[in-house]
Amino acid sequence: MTPQLRAALATRYGLPATAIHQVPGGVANHAYTLGDDLFLRIPRNNQFEQDLLKEAAVIPAARAAGVRTPAIVDFDTTRTLVDAPYMVSERVHGTDLVDAAEPPATFWQDLGNQLALLHHQAEQPPGLEPDDGGDPRPTVDGLASAGYVDSGTATWLLAAFDHLQTLIPRNQPQVLLHGDVALQNLMAHGNRLQGLVDWGDAAWGPPGMEFAKLQLDQVVATLNGYHRSEGLEASILWFHLGWGLGNLTKSPQPGQRHWTAPPASRLLGVLRFYASSPPPPWAGLIKKPGH
Repeated sequence: MTPQLRAALATRYGLPATAIHQVPGGVANHAYTLGDDLFLRIPRNNQFEQDLLKEAAVIPAARAAGVRTPAIVDFDTTRTLVDAPYMVSERVHGTDLVDAAEPPATFWQDLGNQLALLHHQAEQPPGLEPDDGGDPRPTVDGLASAGYVDSGTATWLLAAFDHLQTLIPRNQPQVLLHGDVALQNLMAHGNRLQGLVDWGDAAWGPPGMEFAKLQLDQVVATLNGYHRSEGLEASILWFHLGWGLGNLTKSPQPGQRHWTAPPASRLLGVLRFYASSPPPPWAGLIKKPGH
């Protein structure tokens, strides 16, 4: 941030320039605290401007549904101070969970309550198109053709997805999804969920897709506070397996904060979950080879 921009922002938001501090990290945005109460985000490049525009439409819908997320204080698209749209929101006083100790079960139950509000109360924001997350079966065929999996495993995977599809209602509801419910976007203080942040991946899609970026044991705990629906667990597993397979051909991702960044992490997470004797109905969702 240039001294000129720092001074202009300080004047606009009524605080000393010395109260503006950069927050490290963040893939999509440069982030700054503006004193004790405000938080500024500026897209890093043109690619991420659309995400911020999406957030400007989604956050009011989420807050209207009662979801705990910071309010937008200012959304500037004039490009007078910065050659990009930028957003100033309320500052959440807390830290994310990436490097924190595992929170108690009550935290995950509260998260489930928040996601239930989002999914069952929020209306579809203007311009947010439906997204079903894709069909993983062409990915399986591609992995087999390229030699990433053997033909027998590919056959079993295809049968597993066919089985999961029979458990998921054809006309499952489409809901407002945060789209990136992951540890880096869950702000906590004293083991209490302070708010969901970063709505740039929001979508209008099936509820099961919402739980694809939490580890499955965390999903189980979160569902204790969520209103279950028919086929929800099958839908969640569909995305964990499908997106995990889709990551297999990606390059290594050292140093990333999100657990799903390394190519094999999500599939190994499914393996670890099923090796721990998961509760019903999870065990019955996977078909044994030959069945």
